Amino acid sequence: MKLLLDTHVFLWCVSDPDQLSDDARERIADPTNPVAFSAASAWEIAIKMAAGKLAFDADLPRAVSDASFQALPISIAHALAAGALPPLHRDPFDRMLVAQAKTDGWTLVTRDQQLAKYGVPVLTA
Repeated sequence: MKLLLDTHVFLWCVSDPDQLSDDARERIADPTNPVAFSAASAWEIAIKMAAGKLAFDADLPRAVSDASFQALPISIAHALAAGALPPLHRDPFDRMLVAQAKTDGWTLVTRDQQLAKYGVPVLTA
């Protein structure tokens, strides 16, 4: 199963894994499951840090690498897919994650059950 982490899930993975459901924790730890961290999440973390809404003291690229997560860039196809989504969710970062999941066949790991309304596979974090 290809797993794409929502931003909050990534933060829990690297700082507080007990926040994750047992199923999500096991699937993320399973080496047969590719796990991706989106550039959209890096962007969201950077913006929230700059606004003083998030404290993240770790080196982000290193945290992604140390966790053995695959960095997932944002492509033009992802941008077009995000723009074509119906307005079910206003958060642009979540919309990009949905577009990446749909375009590339990822299962989105999240606690935001609203994202399932887009018809993307979701694993509850």
